[in-house]
Amino acid sequence: MPDSTTFLPAEWHEQDAVQLTWPHEGTDWRHTLREVTRCYLNMAKVLLTRVHFIIIVTPEPEIVQMQLRKAVGVENLPRIVFCMAPTNDTWARDHGFITLLAPDGPRLLDFKFNGWGKKFPSKFDNCICRRMAKQNLLEGHYQRHLDFVLEGGSIESDGKGTILTTSKCLLAPHRNQPLTKEQIEARLLDMLHAERILWLDHGYLAGDDTDSHIDTLARFCPNDTIAYVQCLDPDDEHYAELSQMEAQLRQFRTTDGKPYRLVPLPMARPVFDKKGLRLPATYANFLITNGAVLIPTYANPATDIKAGEQIQKIFPNHEVIGIDCRILITQNGSLHCCTMQFPKGTMKQRKE
Repeated sequence: MPDSTTFLPAEWHEQDAVQLTWPHEGTDWRHTLREVTRCYLNMAKVLLTRVHFIIIVTPEPEIVQMQLRKAVGVENLPRIVFCMAPTNDTWARDHGFITLLAPDGPRLLDFKFNGWGKKFPSKFDNCICRRMAKQNLLEGHYQRHLDFVLEGGSIESDGKGTILTTSKCLLAPHRNQPLTKEQIEARLLDMLHAERILWLDHGYLAGDDTDSHIDTLARFCPNDTIAYVQCLDPDDEHYAELSQMEAQLRQFRTTDGKPYRLVPLPMARPVFDKKGLRLPATYANFLITNGAVLIPTYANPATDIKAGEQIQKIFPNHEVIGIDCRILITQNGSLHCCTMQFPKGTMKQRKE
């Protein structure tokens, strides 16, 4: 039996900090650096009123400091901690620490990141957690799990011992073969101190290169609620897979044997790149933080507003804030993918 006093907190657990890995000329953002930096600064302005920031930066941190000083004000700079590290890309959700809470303090789990199944370069990003640990930025016990590939965007926790994930991702090639599903599940339950895993076998998002990360499709929310992407258009390429996903969600039960409260999010209007390829716009890629939920928007008022209304139903006491994420989906991610939260108790005390 798992130790119930050690657990992977839900995202709505009170937070100390959020990590961003800052875009720079050496990443795929080099041709749209101004636009993506503006998006990151917009996230910073909203989040810095609620949490500290850990920013992974390379090179020239003084440039990022100047950008932030103009965007968030000098008075907020003490709430920002910089970590110097070379980086391949900016998707902090997938190369950041996964943090457990335990009686003896936080546990900072460092899993192997291999570019979503060896699709993209990852040697620098795979070292970020160790650099953070070496620079002594966080409270907690470092735990090395570099023999197991796991991305933060591939798992959801309800904070009560249940993990939600997709079989398409965790069983995808170049992740953890030759381990079987049963072996992968056993290791996850042990490492995450969880009691059970709910496997979604359906779900698809055009333009996604993560092999169906759960945070693009369905998300745990308070009070045994799951927010999920719903497709109602039979002519849309997502209709069959998302309908099957919805049917499977309806079959899931809580540990008390009750059905989950399911709250559908609208399918985002199709967005295409210059080559005519559909981009992975999804409203499920929202970030829950202290007193607020940041939701991605895509310059379509009808669906943007509807998504915000649905999220507000789930979080009636939170402020729902839209962040224009059109630039983020050009590199096949969105808002949640850019961020990684750290629960209360993980930041070292600093003077502000």
